[in-house]
Amino acid sequence: MKTVKKERFKKLKELKDIILKKKLEVAVAVFLGITTLLVAWAGWIGSLHGGIQAINFTESNNLASEGNSAYNVAAQIYMSDLFAWNSIFNLQLDMDAARAKGNAEEVKLIETKIDKIKKSSCSPILLDALNSTSVKDGASPFENEAFSKKYFEEPERLINESQRVLEEGKQDNLRGDSYRLVSVIYSLVLFLLGIVGVIKDYQSRKVLFIFSVCILLVGIIYMLTLPMPTGFDLGSFFGVK
Repeated sequence: MKTVKKERFKKLKELKDIILKKKLEVAVAVFLGITTLLVAWAGWIGSLHGGIQAINFTESNNLASEGNSAYNVAAQIYMSDLFAWNSIFNLQLDMDAARAKGNAEEVKLIETKIDKIKKSSCSPILLDALNSTSVKDGASPFENEAFSKKYFEEPERLINESQRVLEEGKQDNLRGDSYRLVSVIYSLVLFLLGIVGVIKDYQSRKVLFIFSVCILLVGIIYMLTLPMPTGFDLGSFFGVK
């Protein structure tokens, strides 16, 4: 009787071991599939970051080029207005002298010359300044730093935008590298899960499987902390808006 019970117990134990091994094999197969999908996902998102990085770097170069061109144009306008202001200032001195002499015709002639210079040689920036009280009092607008900066507001905006886009490109580069690191972590998990299928000892396989799952969870948690590419919309890849 005892022998029969022992045989039954042995068979039950063997059956239990077989079931446990089968469960472990199924779990390994499932996690292999999940990890493979995660490797593909991390590689895809990393490549998207790389593409956005290239776009940002190109846009940054274009903005910097536009900013430099705008700066050269602004410098030319600045110098042109400076010469125009000097001419207007000298004519105003002549007009003051003519008024002092009571020569109305000469005053009218000088006013006509000043109007022509304003229409043909002055930028809107200088024209606005000429209508201000400080300029009418004879002060040069070019002595005002805020006035001079107006000529270079657009170039400065373009160059600042270029720097901002460049920094975004650098961030996309770092994020792309981070996703590649995630892919390496997932690849390590695939390697360890592959070893699980080779080892015969159940306890060793179980320990290695648990270790692999822990590494997988670490990789998933790390990946979730990383931002998605700018403007990413999964639905757009399937024509869904």
